[in-house]
Amino acid sequence: MITLTSGLYDVPNDQVAAIVTYLEIAAPVTSDSKPFPEGVTAQQERLDTTSYRTLFRAIGAPWLWLSRLTLKDDALAAILDNPQIELWVIRKQGAPIALIELDFSVKGTCELAFFGMIRSVTGQGLGGPMMALAQARAFQGDVASLTVHTCTLDDPRALGFYLRAGFAPVRRAVEIFPDPRLDGLYDPTTAPQIPCLP
Repeated sequence: MITLTSGLYDVPNDQVAAIVTYLEIAAPVTSDSKPFPEGVTAQQERLDTTSYRTLFRAIGAPWLWLSRLTLKDDALAAILDNPQIELWVIRKQGAPIALIELDFSVKGTCELAFFGMIRSVTGQGLGGPMMALAQARAFQGDVASLTVHTCTLDDPRALGFYLRAGFAPVRRAVEIFPDPRLDGLYDPTTAPQIPCLP
């Protein structure tokens, strides 16, 4: 492990840096009876790679989500077909608007791998029911902890939301990764709150 001393560190112009906060919870806190708004449904689904990437991009573009966009089709398909991955798609009048992805691949632990909604439906009462569903599903089996992480590139309300949902922060890290707008994964105008550097 690299030990960093206090101070500023240059990040190359073609990279983006974020502070990642890791959180966990040992039992469900939110009520699994929270209803979704009228016309909104949540269903466990198996999406094909194209449908998954379309939804992943629609949700993650404002925050420069890129991990699943860089995977080859066979690698992504292996994740989506993995019985230890539980994918829930939230739909409004049939159109996909949000997702919950739970990863049970580590015994005794569930990771809330992805949790998000398209920007146009934020503030419409989806977060609470989605979190209630995630916690209820995560702790149905022999699971001692549910983990999640968020970063400073995510919606600025995300960390507070997780804390209110009962998660406790356990560690921090700095992540540096190639700016996905520079290699065409996203349009250069995407996420203007995170400036592209020349």
